[in-house]
Amino acid sequence: MTTTTANPHANTAPAKMPPQIPYIIGNEGCERFSFYGMRNILTVFMMTSLLLAIPEDLRKAEAKEVFHTFVIGVYFFPLLGGWLADRFFGKYPTIFWLSLVYCAGHACLAIFEDNIRGFYFGLFLISLGSGGIKPLVSSFVGDQFDKSNRSLAQKVYDAFYWIINFGSFFASLLMPVILKAFGASVAFGLPGLLMGLATLILWSGRKKYVHQPPRGANPHSFLKVVWTALKAGGLGLGVAALGLIGAAYSLSQMGSLGFVAAVCLALVLVMGFGGIGAALQLERARGVHPDEAVDGARAVLRVLVLFALVTPFWSLFDQKASTWVLQADQMSKPEWFQSSMMQALNPALVMILIPFNNLVLYPTLARMGLKVTALRRMGAGIALAGVAWIFAGMLQLWLDAGDTVSIVWQMLPYVALTLGEVLVSATGLEFAYSQAPLSMKGTIMSFWSLSVTVGNLWVLLSNVSIKSPTALAAIHSTGYSETACLMFFFAGFALVAALLFALVARRYPMQNNYRG
Repeated sequence: MTTTTANPHANTAPAKMPPQIPYIIGNEGCERFSFYGMRNILTVFMMTSLLLAIPEDLRKAEAKEVFHTFVIGVYFFPLLGGWLADRFFGKYPTIFWLSLVYCAGHACLAIFEDNIRGFYFGLFLISLGSGGIKPLVSSFVGDQFDKSNRSLAQKVYDAFYWIINFGSFFASLLMPVILKAFGASVAFGLPGLLMGLATLILWSGRKKYVHQPPRGANPHSFLKVVWTALKAGGLGLGVAALGLIGAAYSLSQMGSLGFVAAVCLALVLVMGFGGIGAALQLERARGVHPDEAVDGARAVLRVLVLFALVTPFWSLFDQKASTWVLQADQMSKPEWFQSSMMQALNPALVMILIPFNNLVLYPTLARMGLKVTALRRMGAGIALAGVAWIFAGMLQLWLDAGDTVSIVWQMLPYVALTLGEVLVSATGLEFAYSQAPLSMKGTIMSFWSLSVTVGNLWVLLSNVSIKSPTALAAIHSTGYSETACLMFFFAGFALVAALLFALVARRYPMQNNYRG
């Protein structure tokens, strides 16, 4: 069993950075290179090699579906990783062993480059490994701090996000070139080597970390408090039952929706209506569970409302590696430039914007009397994603008209989307950790990752919906292409979500749940 070890600097120099942080940051940089290295060439590889047996007019839709199904898996398995760490093994052992599964997935991609089943099995292993460790690494960072040095935590989360994009930048630039020059085995094998290095760096710092032990079976966990509230009957139970009915209908539509979309939609309906039902009568759980557990469950439910409103942002953000790459294929560019290389602009901008925001923008706004809170950042980030997709939709109209469009114009949506990403994602990591009660850190970080799964679910559902005769007729009546209409739809989706997020955030009670 993992034991709690003391931080030797906790009492003598609380203002100093914990010495174990560089190991976690180094691990994250290599792991992110490995992940984005394979992810950023995935759509291109499927279009040009793996899915060649599929007719060309259907290949784009199939590649997008496989890509977003993979992303859904990556952000669904955090639920499993968080549960294993909190219940049985602790964060560090779970991260280490799932990292080995992650390495095995990369090996499968390199070995089975011309075998669809073997390649898809590799994607499954990567989604299991990458997704399983995702909430744990970010919450493991938070474990290295306490209330005495909490002020340094946001700086580390910013550095954490900066190193993620450092790895992503070089992966986005190099991997398309390596794929073209050396083939898929090398292009998918190199990220595997980086993941092996990431695991080694993590292991090297094992004696320096602050280890929070697993809490074991918790009779007062979030799910048990919610279940107690629902069992009390009344209106809440009726609302939760509506979720079960909706889930059953979703599963019955598996033939038209697809297995992944149907199952994920069923899960969202159960969680959404179950959470609403529990919130309506959470007070009925008092007496059965201590006040601390009930208050903690209420805090999680409040956060989940905000997380739900962040999901449209992820719908837009993750399509830069699918929809925007396919749009870039239609644009004019130098012969040596690969469409997927445009994604390198995103992490490059992140590395510039994070220090710019902290050193210039936020201090300037503070001097002007404008308080830049975490929730205001996130709401503005969602709105900026909507603006980015308005730009992308306008470029698509230009392309649909038959004009030659330089890929340089795609910088406009990338700049807006990346600024939105910095405001949402980097801020959201620290926000999620700080709002979670001590006993529910793994749970809340898993729900933060699950918001990305739900965002990609909206993409799959929109792709299914647009194929219906009614939707096609409505699109054709506008005179615009299906792609352009979807882009403007997602832009509106994000802008409405940003407005709702701002309204909910005004009444949200901020928490400070770092350890004492």
